[in-house]
Amino acid sequence: MTHPHPPGPPSANALCFAFRGNEILVAMEEESARIPIVRQMEMDDDAPWLDVGELGGVRCVAVGVGQADAPTPPGCEWMPLRASFRVLTPDEFRMAGRASEIVEWERAHRFCGRCGGRTEACGEPLARRCSECGSLHFPRLSPAVLVSVTRGDRILLARSPHFAPGMFSTLAGFVDPGESLEETAVREVREEVGIDIANVRYFGSQPWPFPSSLMVAFTADHAGGELAPDPAEIEEAAWYAVDEIPVVPPPISLARALIDHFARKHGGDPSTLRTSS
Repeated sequence: MTHPHPPGPPSANALCFAFRGNEILVAMEEESARIPIVRQMEMDDDAPWLDVGELGGVRCVAVGVGQADAPTPPGCEWMPLRASFRVLTPDEFRMAGRASEIVEWERAHRFCGRCGGRTEACGEPLARRCSECGSLHFPRLSPAVLVSVTRGDRILLARSPHFAPGMFSTLAGFVDPGESLEETAVREVREEVGIDIANVRYFGSQPWPFPSSLMVAFTADHAGGELAPDPAEIEEAAWYAVDEIPVVPPPISLARALIDHFARKHGGDPSTLRTSS
């Protein structure tokens, strides 16, 4: 995946990441799917193509389809972006996430947040310039942390009201102004389940386009206190041994990578974990 291609109409064979709300258009091929090419979209050269980079040497463009009843190209179908990881390759899914964020940013920043003037594309990659005050507007990301807390041979997993039925995961929360990532981890755990943590260690990061987040994961040790979930945030929280782990997120998520890491470390097989659909 590379940075955006120089401006100009895309070729008929460029990959087209088309979105209708939170759905992406895919071209179905028996039991798999692929990203359609521009030729299949039947759009004119003046379509609002947004360059999002290259994938395997092929130019990629994105477009937002505003109408819910817009015609679907032959052989294609709309599916939720979050579910498309099951039919797209990992590289396609990651590019789809990038494309969806760029489409949403372009839609939401047509007017300047400083003076209200209309914005327009400019020479800067991924930037819009206000036609009135000249301010530049770039895509915004919301950093958030994930925390895998362990106590001996057990991992803390919790359930939020908005989770899929029966699913548990690690704790998570958005970074507040003036906080470091590690401070966010400590605060979120204390606020959500009432315990203290120590030895906060970086684990990994992941772009997460639902809608525009950057997830940063940490591991930590229980340092004191008993679980007291905040009912506004957490329905249930408990410590689980490796052979007791409940239904967990699908493999695309960084939270699942944290849980898989715990399972392997304690002699478990991540492939046997029950996964939310």
